[in-house]
Order: sequence, then structure tokens, then C-alpha cells
Amino acid sequence: MRPVLYAGYDFVAPYYHRHKYDGTITNSIVYPLTRALYGLRVRQPIGGDFGISGRLVSRYLKRNDWETDVARYGIDIWMTTIAIAEGFRVCQSFLGAKLHDAKDPGADLSAMLHQVVGSVFSLMQEYESAWENRSGSDPVDLFGFRFDVGLDPIEVNLDRMFNAFLRGCRDLGELWTMALHPDTHEDISRLARSLERDRGTFHLSDELWARVIVDFACAYKQRPLERSHLLPSLTPLYLARVASFVLETQNLFSAQVEERIENLCLAFEGLKPYLRARWKGETAPPQARREGAALKKEKLEV
Repeated sequence: MRPVLYAGYDFVAPYYHRHKYDGTITNSIVYPLTRALYGLRVRQPIGGDFGISGRLVSRYLKRNDWETDVARYGIDIWMTTIAIAEGFRVCQSFLGAKLHDAKDPGADLSAMLHQVVGSVFSLMQEYESAWENRSGSDPVDLFGFRFDVGLDPIEVNLDRMFNAFLRGCRDLGELWTMALHPDTHEDISRLARSLERDRGTFHLSDELWARVIVDFACAYKQRPLERSHLLPSLTPLYLARVASFVLETQNLFSAQVEERIENLCLAFEGLKPYLRARWKGETAPPQARREGAALKKEKLEV
């Protein structure tokens, strides 16, 4: 609480060391998307341990959405987004290792995924004016002394994730045609065909994954299908991304993995023109994606 009591901050987010396969919803969706939207690099936006000023608590209590998913798994991102989007002073505090019952990312996290992602998408609509014209991102002050810690291993079942993705391609294709841009849907279909031939080289790129999430966010707003069908249909795609991430990082150390996550964040930031176009209901021509790719390349070269 020191940043709140003595440094004038309103919101202190946790900063943990976590196993590279722990927190995959954070690493693959919530952190990259929240960072790209609102322009602050809050590394653990759904970390569960927060310091909050009295001023910010008063703001939370004035809200009337306590009967929504906010009251369940959506509470963390709700708190974080309000603090960032409404201009409260935000920082982070290093808390060492994240101690909890970490699970195989391919295990049944569906309820958490749907509630967290649904909350992010709902808040995107409420705070459109806060993110629409924002580009890039800025670092956030970090308090505390960072040190290395030992982390428990996490067993990952790749075949379970691959099979879930292939089942999704068979069973949810019609839903995905309504949620995804035609180019995105074709790329996903091509990826499924390649997976059936060779699982060892499976790769769902950062740019394609960012497009999937942007397309789902826009579908959530525009409602081409019921949200109760839309959000569950994201699960097989999420598992495909996690499986790809596991294959890509299985021989990497934590610092190298963090570089991969940084690249993903830059892909999300680079797709802001695509998001703006899709959000307005436009077709989002390939030019918007090319601009985003060029922006990501420029940032990587800096």
C-alpha cells in the first residue's frame, strides 16, 4: 500500500514471476488487448491482488454493474480498466511468485475465459472514447525489488488442445463465419488443414491471433450472433493459440518467453487501424493490416 499512502497512486497492480504456461488468458488476450487499447503496460491486469485508494473505491461503489460477470471472474479486469480509462494514477508492485493452484492451460477454464473476455469486450464499448484515438503504449511505474524465484512445473497436454481446435473447426465453422473477417476465417481453416497433416510444426502467428481477438470483439459489439454462443466459440481458437505458444516456447527461458509476449503485444498495437475499421462496421481492407504490420516492424527495429 506504500504507493497509495505515500506516492499518490490510486491503483497498484501486482507484478509477478509466473511459470511460462501459467496465466495464458492474461498473456494471450487480456494483457496484449488491454495494453493496445488503453496504452499502459499493466503486466498483470487480472492478477487478483490490488492496492486501491479511497478515491478509486468511491468510484467503484458508484457503479451499478455488480450483477454482471464483474461479480465473478470479470472483477479484476473491471477494476483495472476503470482505473486506466478514467485517468486514475496507476502503478505496479513486484510481489514475487504467483502462488495459486496453477492448472494445465488446456484444462477446463471455459467459464473464466468467457467471463473475463466478455468483461473486456463490454468495457471496450463503454470506454470507446478512451481508446479509439490512442496508439502505442507507455511503461508503468514498478515498485519493489525484482528477484528470481523458483516456480512449480506445469504439465501441458498438447493433444487435448489440438483435438479441441479441430473439433471446433468441424462444429463451429458456421459461427466463425459470422464472427470472423473472411480473410481471418480462411487463415484459420488453412491452419486446421496443416494441423491435420503435421502437429509438430503447428504455428498460429501473433498477427493472426490478434485479428481473431479483434474480430471477436467487434462481433461482440455488432451482435451478428448471440453473445451466449459467440464467447464459447472462442475457446477452441484460444486453445489453438496456447498450443502454438507452448510449441514455440518449450525450450525457452522466462526472459525469452517475455520477449515473445512483447512481440504479441506489438502485433495487437499494430492492428489498431484494423480494429478501428472493424469496430465501425467497415470491411477493414488489407491496407489496415499492412499498416499495422509495418508499425510492428518499426517498433521491433527501434
